[in-house]
Amino acid sequence: MKYIAQVNKQRSRRRFRVRNKIRATTSRPRVSVHRSNKHIYAQIIDDVAGRSLVSASTREAGICADGENGGNVASATKVGEALAKKALEAGITQVAFDRGLYKYHGRVAALADAARQGGLDF
Repeated sequence: MKYIAQVNKQRSRRRFRVRNKIRATTSRPRVSVHRSNKHIYAQIIDDVAGRSLVSASTREAGICADGENGGNVASATKVGEALAKKALEAGITQVAFDRGLYKYHGRVAALADAARQGGLDF
């Protein structure tokens, strides 16, 4: 149990450290990422207005088919592409990437790279 408590403490510290460095404004909203074992979620948030502008996840019908694994790098890439497409349609080109308590590795990195290739400027 001590190991799990230590990992949770590291994640909590990482979350606060990352959030304190990010300065999201109206011109550069924040991309927030959440991942679970089965799915990955991303949304673009305007912190000034306090609302979500665009979102994409593996739970949406167009991204992952029924029975397809939503917790892998390929699915995260699809979510990143979908998020970039929706953001460009909404007129958002520049964003600040908030990885939250997750390391920039694996699914989180795949989502960010796909969003960059889709046209978002981090």
